[in-house]
Amino acid sequence: MKPEGKRYTAAVGGKSVIFETGKLAHQAGGAVSVMLDDAMVFCAATMSSKAREGVDFLPLSVNYEERMYAGGRIPGSFFRREGRPHSEAILVSRLTDRPLRPLFPKGMRNDIQVLIYSLSADDNPLDILAINSASAAVAISNIPWDGPIGAVRIGRINGEFVINPTFAEMEQSDLDLRLAGTKEAILMVECGADEVPEDVMVDALELGHQSIQPIIDAINTMAAEVGKEKDEPILALDDEELEKKVFEYVSAPMKELISKPLTKDEFYGGMDELKAQTVEAMLAENEELAEKDIKNAFGAAEKTIVRERILNEGKRPDGRGPKDIRPIWCETDISPRAHGSAIFTRGETQALTLATLGTLRDAQDLDNLTPEKERRYMHHYNFPPFCTGEVKMMRGTSRREVGHGALAERALLPVIPSKEEFPYSIRLVSEVMASNGSSSMASTCGSTLALMDTGVPIKAPVSGVAMGLVSDGENYRILSDILGTEDHLGDMDFKVTGTEKGITALQMDIKISGLSADLMREALAQAREARMHILGEMMKVISTPRPELKNHVPRVTTVQIPVDKIGAIIGPGGKTIRAIQDETGARLDIEEDGTVYISAVDGESEAAARARVEGLTESAVVGRIYTGRVVRVADFGAFVEILPNIDGLVHISQLDSVRVNSVEDVCQVGDEITVMVTNIGGDGKIRLSRQAVLEGWTAEEALANDQPRGGKRNNRSRNDRSNRGGRNNRR
Repeated sequence: MKPEGKRYTAAVGGKSVIFETGKLAHQAGGAVSVMLDDAMVFCAATMSSKAREGVDFLPLSVNYEERMYAGGRIPGSFFRREGRPHSEAILVSRLTDRPLRPLFPKGMRNDIQVLIYSLSADDNPLDILAINSASAAVAISNIPWDGPIGAVRIGRINGEFVINPTFAEMEQSDLDLRLAGTKEAILMVECGADEVPEDVMVDALELGHQSIQPIIDAINTMAAEVGKEKDEPILALDDEELEKKVFEYVSAPMKELISKPLTKDEFYGGMDELKAQTVEAMLAENEELAEKDIKNAFGAAEKTIVRERILNEGKRPDGRGPKDIRPIWCETDISPRAHGSAIFTRGETQALTLATLGTLRDAQDLDNLTPEKERRYMHHYNFPPFCTGEVKMMRGTSRREVGHGALAERALLPVIPSKEEFPYSIRLVSEVMASNGSSSMASTCGSTLALMDTGVPIKAPVSGVAMGLVSDGENYRILSDILGTEDHLGDMDFKVTGTEKGITALQMDIKISGLSADLMREALAQAREARMHILGEMMKVISTPRPELKNHVPRVTTVQIPVDKIGAIIGPGGKTIRAIQDETGARLDIEEDGTVYISAVDGESEAAARARVEGLTESAVVGRIYTGRVVRVADFGAFVEILPNIDGLVHISQLDSVRVNSVEDVCQVGDEITVMVTNIGGDGKIRLSRQAVLEGWTAEEALANDQPRGGKRNNRSRNDRSNRGGRNNRR
């Protein structure tokens, strides 16, 4: 019997978000489809029945898989099926994971798998639907979870906020804010913006949190009506008595250790030494204790002591105050052959960014369900094991690397010039050389410097900073330029990038419930102060883009040709364009609107290619003088090729200023002669005159004296024409 699906509706931004369950995937822990107009995603959430042994983390995996059938398309890969997830799908998976993870019970060790498929795609982005579908699927499942959450996108068009804008609306928006949270608090923010002021950002965050309330209400109603009973998890809980004993043992030596400014090696080295002493002492006292439990208790003591010192004394592990920024040094022009390069170092975090310029043909082709089909600006981020002093297996690009690269890319996108202003593809690669907090922000700063070193005319320089928060519920400290330890032990990771004018990107993950609007304003204001300090240090090295590209960078120029002339450039089977490229050494790319991009490493190649293109596409103009080659001779005149594949007739009467008895007395096939176009007939036939050039006629005179082919000379005699100032004497 066909199952009856149950539907629940949430009104968000004037549209209906519809949740449906009961029709698909009955054996999953929880399965939900979510629809907005014709956009639809499906999610199944399932938990293993047993806890995984030997792990000290929540084994949650979230995977969004983009199915091309959702847009009525066949994948463009060789196998014509979906392969490994592309970057956009990975980013949606991360976006969904981040607000889900904090709400599972502490100490839970059951494997949880959340799988999301796209089922139908229209002009609505699917990422927000993916988060909401995951929230609903987990909420109605047997999986213990302190949800639900809701998610929404906020845009801004002409100064007005738009809730869940379409792709078309996003083209006009200067804000792309994605937000997820519970009924009480925001948990996750991912944002790109076109230099949006801080106060506008706070208003958008507040609107976003208000807008997710109907979604949360609908999911709560669904869970109450059709949700399964939650399983009782077996939790790996901390031993409170052991924690108390370990805290008492380590309190004095740990406070002494962190009482002085420490480098990363000194901090972690000192903590590791103290941890080893603690394990030895606790085992000597009670051999039945598990070493793992002692280390967990030590970690809890470290978190408490470090946080208390920050809250009570305003002192951080490296000795800084809450607003202090670590020392910064920068350098440009590192690589002799890279098109641009820069090092940005802040404290113990260092990023080396190298820039490459290519032609528009080098843009990345995208095979996904968004309207974006190619990307001419790309940012890639690499985080090798040595940057943290570790040795690990190299397993290809990680999700973290994809996410950090996307954040740095989003941070700089608003200042990248358009292809009309700067007709290049741009690739930036940030190699993290050392890391102790916020390497993604170091990559953003290093990328700004590398772009200016390259000579890319960016609209404004961008800097970035990672902010943190430590709170005990009553008191709090906002921290600028956080360390890795502060990220791990703190309550918020809040990355902000922007220009002097405003914010270009924002990423926030919050581990506590409740982040007031006033606190967000304070955090953004403190972040701006930090950003401006960092930007000032960057500008000491290079303040504006270099006026010229480096010698070995390809020069790209543009030529606009009529659309109906594109075929003349390409030639049969691409023969003509290949010949131009082979003979000149330049590279040609042609757009559908007739824009031809010519790329060459030297001016001579560019000029030669430009001349060939212009010659192939130029049209004859009445009154213009051309030097052409005689291609055929007849009794009545000579045919002269004045442009590639374009010829015209010089009537025998127009070959000279004196009477000509035979065409061959003046020219023969293969000769070059200079002529003026005197007329272009409705049939496209071109009439030429050599006499007009010899006598210096104007275009108007040439047109007035033009004669049809085979016609007789003007009734005026040559002597009559000599009365026009002796022009017949000019030979």
